[in-house]
Amino acid sequence: MRMYDVIVKKRDGGELTKEEIQFFVEGYTKGDIPDYQASALTMAIYFQGMTQEETATLTKAMVDSGETIDLSEIDGKKVDKHSTGGVGDKVTFIVGPLVASIGIPVAKMSGRGLGHTGGTLDKLESVKGLEIEMSKEKFIENVNKFKLAVAGQTGNLAPADKKLYALRDVTGTVNSLPLIAGSIMSKKIASGADSIVLDVKTGTGAFMKTLEDSEALAREMVNIGNNLGRKTVAVISDMNQPLGYEVGNANEIKEAAEILQGSPVEDLRTLSLEIASHMAVLAEKFPSYEDAYEALEANIENGKAFQSLRNLIEAQGGDVSMIDDLSKLPQAKYQVEVKADKDGFVSAIDAESIGVAAMYLGAGRATKDDEINHGVGITMKKKIGDSVKGGEPLVVLLSDDEQPEDSIQKVQQAYTISNEKVEKPTLIHNIIK
Repeated sequence: MRMYDVIVKKRDGGELTKEEIQFFVEGYTKGDIPDYQASALTMAIYFQGMTQEETATLTKAMVDSGETIDLSEIDGKKVDKHSTGGVGDKVTFIVGPLVASIGIPVAKMSGRGLGHTGGTLDKLESVKGLEIEMSKEKFIENVNKFKLAVAGQTGNLAPADKKLYALRDVTGTVNSLPLIAGSIMSKKIASGADSIVLDVKTGTGAFMKTLEDSEALAREMVNIGNNLGRKTVAVISDMNQPLGYEVGNANEIKEAAEILQGSPVEDLRTLSLEIASHMAVLAEKFPSYEDAYEALEANIENGKAFQSLRNLIEAQGGDVSMIDDLSKLPQAKYQVEVKADKDGFVSAIDAESIGVAAMYLGAGRATKDDEINHGVGITMKKKIGDSVKGGEPLVVLLSDDEQPEDSIQKVQQAYTISNEKVEKPTLIHNIIK
């Protein structure tokens, strides 16, 4: 088999066979196929697309290129969740304890963040002493005992994806639905869960800006999961403004803990319960979404969900007193208000600009070597649909700089204030199964 023939076949719109896709993935991972030929194929895929079967085969080949996590020693059906990323997205810290509180094992492999805020692991490390690196034996022991553990991904999950993504990043082929979907799902499937719930964001703070594109990506990923024997559901959720009121690291952990203690932040609570309910149904713990939702809500009210968060922190060596007394979490030196310049109603917020403002404060990384400042971030005071008076704060910047001009300017650019009241955005746009 020649790589030249595979490229030409896809260039001309042909459907690649399982053998051709495996030949490409194996050869490229080993270094037998050069970058220029891999670039030619990814560009052909960008323009010609792939069938469902091709995309599933590509994903499986990327899974098989490295390690897979064997979770068979964990009792029960394992369900994972994945978010395509957003601003203020701390849902994992709510959903994990919620699902664990009803006896479903959550064995979560997560990464670090590159962008406006830290990733799941960075945020967790706001808690003093918390370890995210652990042996496989300890990871499995924690999940069996407490139904929940969060650990760093092994470096050898889907290495073909890592190599291909780096290539796509510099050859203009990132925005290809089969390649995006295959990239995300290869890591999820390699992580060993039986079922997967995907939180696919849409809007100004999302990777996919339009609902149409978000739904197309969700369908690709659901098809891959189902084709590869993983029951998969996608929730399309809004990211036209930050989720909840906190953007950062320690302040997002604080808000997640408050939700588990009954805080009524509507969008964050509703989305977390939505995702957790689908996870509970996929794990076959409840016959219906409604039954699962009711049981999960009850576990917020009776304290079991919050206790699951405490178990996670304690089992991984974290200072649980920081969760019991949230004021002990890292704090910024200054609180800087960014105020409205006129009366009116908040009609739009560029969520991505809020995220960038948080990164300027030190909440995220511009490069992979940057250090995260866990104490800085942004507290939203006004969201879409809220009325505002001139001089009222739109946000509070949690800053170690007394006058963080770049962040102030970015927040001012993010807000649109109009004379007419607008409705709050729809939170959950669609469920794709």
